[in-house]
Amino acid sequence: MIWKKFLPLLPVLLLTGCAATFTRLTPLEQPRNPNNLYPVEVIFNSSQQTLRRDSIQPYVLADGQLYPLRQVVGVTNRWEGLVPVPASASGVGYRFKFDYLYNNWGTPPKPNSASSQLYKLKIVDQ
Repeated sequence: MIWKKFLPLLPVLLLTGCAATFTRLTPLEQPRNPNNLYPVEVIFNSSQQTLRRDSIQPYVLADGQLYPLRQVVGVTNRWEGLVPVPASASGVGYRFKFDYLYNNWGTPPKPNSASSQLYKLKIVDQ
């Protein structure tokens, strides 16, 4: 009967160790281009077994705005998108944000999200 004491903690215990990892594939600096749009790319991995991969909504957050990412064709965990940087700026700070649903025992899927650390992209004049 001691297991009944731990039953309320079961969802927390199941989610422990389900950290998401982000691997930035974007260079630290890029040459300035005329359209002021700069490509960013990331690999998103999660060990969360309950994550519903078909529900993933990926974004890049730059200057307070969310910009959608698209999945790289033929790769399950790699995402790419474009970040606008004003012509007058020498760079931008950004982070990746992934919204998704996860299965929860006995209830409908629940929303969750994971965000990366803050990255810096430096724009260099040629």
